[in-house]
Amino acid sequence: MTILAAPSVLGFFHEVVEDAIKARRVEATDGATRYLVALLADYAHPGEEAGDALDRPLTLLLDEALHLRDRAERFQRLRIIGDGVLYGCGFFGDHFEARGVDARYMHGLGTRAYGAASSMLRLGHDDGGPDLFGELAQKFDAFVAVLAEVADATIVMGTATSRGLLLVYERWLKTGSDRLACALTSRGVMPTRGTKGLLQ
Repeated sequence: MTILAAPSVLGFFHEVVEDAIKARRVEATDGATRYLVALLADYAHPGEEAGDALDRPLTLLLDEALHLRDRAERFQRLRIIGDGVLYGCGFFGDHFEARGVDARYMHGLGTRAYGAASSMLRLGHDDGGPDLFGELAQKFDAFVAVLAEVADATIVMGTATSRGLLLVYERWLKTGSDRLACALTSRGVMPTRGTKGLLQ
């Protein structure tokens, strides 16, 4: 894999997130853009919190979070679940799909977690101001597509080696990403599929 120098992890992700938002033609506030950048930076160096987000069935985690009495802990758990599902669907959606997990189900859980977090913040204080978690809930599918675009952009950086090129090709087979197809073509590989999605 090629290692690229970047002034900071945040700087790197800021650039690729902005490019992905433009490529997917998603309307996002500055707050949502910064949140996605911070989310990716956090997952680049995940702590226990990030790893625990998906350690048990999501429906159970969401139900537990929704019924916590402590409001701060409830909000934190809802945010972590939303973040984990958003990141997971964006970077590993093809993995979930291959295991028979319906994308709509996953997106619904992420939307619900962010929506509940938004409701907690707005409860009694709806001043018409920015609603970051409401935006994340409302545009969850679009933000998953943005993170999938970021995943493609980062994997494309590895095409300098034959192993990296193979990884790009395998991801292209699963996702059909135009960005990945262009990267393969630029390296002299014509991405094609057989009738059952296999190389002819």
